[in-house]
Amino acid sequence: MAGRRIASLLPSATEWVYALGLDADLVAVTFECDHPARARTDARVVVGGLDTAGLDAAGIDAAVRSRAAAGEPLYTLDTAAMAELDPDVVLTQDLCRVCALPAGAVAEAMAATGCPAAVVTLDPRRLEDVLDGAVDVATACGDAGAGQALRSALAARLEAVAAAVAGRPRPRVLVLEWTEPPFLAGHWVPDLLAAAGGEPVLGEPGGRSVTTTWDAVGAADADVVLVAPCGLGLADATGLARGVADRLPPGARVLAVDAGAVVTRPGPRVVDGVEALAAALHPGAVAPRGDLVASVST
Repeated sequence: MAGRRIASLLPSATEWVYALGLDADLVAVTFECDHPARARTDARVVVGGLDTAGLDAAGIDAAVRSRAAAGEPLYTLDTAAMAELDPDVVLTQDLCRVCALPAGAVAEAMAATGCPAAVVTLDPRRLEDVLDGAVDVATACGDAGAGQALRSALAARLEAVAAAVAGRPRPRVLVLEWTEPPFLAGHWVPDLLAAAGGEPVLGEPGGRSVTTTWDAVGAADADVVLVAPCGLGLADATGLARGVADRLPPGARVLAVDAGAVVTRPGPRVVDGVEALAAALHPGAVAPRGDLVASVST
């Protein structure tokens, strides 16, 4: 059934909704739903969160840890607004409590308001799972065919990248998902690197992102270090990369990426991320995307 009222409590889910052409049915989003830019004017913002404006990487980490230690939520849901909007489908996640409101909290809130919405949880671990998000969202919203078509189109773009980088030497790439403290990127990020023609270093495909030490980072056998701070854009990533340059493996090339758009957000733009990284790792193979990836002078 088309025309279901959709509440997206996850930025990546909001991107899927728009990519699928279902945005006319979107009634609720979060304060972090920034793509497309009109998402927060097309729909009502029902999720707020921790204000990190003006904090550096260490400050953000400290604020998050302090909230967690005190048992305080990182995100708040406007249950009165949700009851008023009365969505049929609520899109959320359980993968990371730091990244978005967890599904359990959403289900409890919806039950308390008496809203009979279907709560759909998106928890991708690998790159293939990320692409499956197109089908999962479309099916939940009543248009499975649109999801299959979008997934096929994204997969075709990945196949084109694979063909473009085939046979080229694969540089060893270490990804820092945060810098203070250093975090190694897991989940779908190692797959993303492999799809771009790189060989992931230290990060575990499908595993969690984990803290490490600067000694381990500095000693890593990496040709490239990709600074991809979770949720942050290219300018912030570039600044963080310059700030930790002396801690990185000697001789490694340093790249910064708009991680908040195309790496750590598991939506349709991860394919843009693969294309941009393939261009950076294999100059001439794919059209460069200077708006997404930049070489950092250290």
